[in-house]
Amino acid sequence: MLELKLKNRTFEAENIEVGLLSGICLIVGTMIGSGIFISPKSVLLYSGSVGPCLLIWTACGVLSTLGALCYAELGTMITKSGGEYPYLMEAFGSIVAYLYSWTTVIVLKPSSFAIITLSFAEYTATPFYPGCTPPTVIIKCLAIASLLIIVAINCISVKLASYVQNFFTAAKLVIILVIVVAGIVLLAQGKTQNLSNAFDGSSMSFGAIGLAFYNGLWAYDGWNQLNFITEELRNPYRNLPLAIIIGIPLVTVCYVLVNIAYFTVLTPSELLVSPAVAVTFGDRVLYPLSWIVPLFVAFSTFGAANGSCFTAGRLAFVSGREGHMVKILSYVSLRRYTPSPALIFNGILSLFYIIPADINSLINYFSFAQWAFYGLTALSVIVMRFTRKELHRPVRVPIVIAALIVVVSCYLVLAPIIDQPELEYLYCTIFIFGGLILYYPFVYLKPRWARRIMRPITMHLQLFMEVVPPEDCEPEDPMKSVKF
Repeated sequence: MLELKLKNRTFEAENIEVGLLSGICLIVGTMIGSGIFISPKSVLLYSGSVGPCLLIWTACGVLSTLGALCYAELGTMITKSGGEYPYLMEAFGSIVAYLYSWTTVIVLKPSSFAIITLSFAEYTATPFYPGCTPPTVIIKCLAIASLLIIVAINCISVKLASYVQNFFTAAKLVIILVIVVAGIVLLAQGKTQNLSNAFDGSSMSFGAIGLAFYNGLWAYDGWNQLNFITEELRNPYRNLPLAIIIGIPLVTVCYVLVNIAYFTVLTPSELLVSPAVAVTFGDRVLYPLSWIVPLFVAFSTFGAANGSCFTAGRLAFVSGREGHMVKILSYVSLRRYTPSPALIFNGILSLFYIIPADINSLINYFSFAQWAFYGLTALSVIVMRFTRKELHRPVRVPIVIAALIVVVSCYLVLAPIIDQPELEYLYCTIFIFGGLILYYPFVYLKPRWARRIMRPITMHLQLFMEVVPPEDCEPEDPMKSVKF
């Protein structure tokens, strides 16, 4: 049983026992979301043919495993909340950690939330528009509606949000199993024409490989989530790396088998024009029960969106506590004990990403910034081998693995820019470093006039939202704590 007490400006976990199986389920549950249902088209588009497409899906799984092993060393060496934030703080100092929190809270978390809700909306709307693509306005309205519902669920109750997450995690495993089993049956029946001569017509540019990896790695995103609960993990020195070694390869096998299943019934050209690949697969294989595919895919993406929202407040909470974000983001609801200011802030930003953008542009925008920080985090492994030799390292990965992740991250960041320079990459870079404009006057100097301005704003928001600093929010008996 997980028990969270709102005390001392942090969420202190008491009597928390997250074992190996729970750790594996967390990795698998957060990784399998919307990516495997929307990324196959883009990976195939940029890879050029079936063979390179399957190789890229496999390589993405290997790369995610190696990256997660670097995080295993960091997570068992620095047992603090906030994901990459404390690692970057320890290795590179306050400025880099601030730029990470600034970019993640303002861009990465809300854009990820927006991508998943757009995917949910697309799969929900597709059955009502047979033979054609649903109107964009319908997709975006559904995405906004689902976003508001998810934010409301997470603001209302931690327990309710956890129940929703458990239900939809089971649903996503069901649909993955259905697709994989159907693919195995079709392969046994000799449906291999699309898999023969798999490398014919392959033609990949320097930048296209990077874009193919962007979209493939988006489906694997979530491999670093176990680092957010290192303190709650039973025997983390053993279970953290073991959960990674078991969980991520398991997802890799599922993803490769799902893609093979797609190619047993869809030609590459048919897959590229399909508005919803899994739905098209279900229409051809499972009729008259094909309706279960969009239903369970929608369940899967809704659950992934709920998980994204569920974790979005943690970094904002830590950043607010450290003074890198406004303090109100680290406050919690007086009545419901949820980090509602951070959740609502994340939801509002996500709305702005939903309205103007499509899924593919959001994935490219998201991956560009995300892999820049993944690379810096892997680099912190190397840096602290020399600068923090005294730190105990229960898990110690070969330094060549960290170096490989740094090199691959540099490639994933630079290759698409060199091959096809687009303004979105420039905007992203300007935004990341634009945070320095705010860092010096408001974080480093902390002028009195800024505090005088923020004090009444914070007070009125507290009264309006009924939120308080965590140390002032102690539940009274019999609701002494929040459990899920």
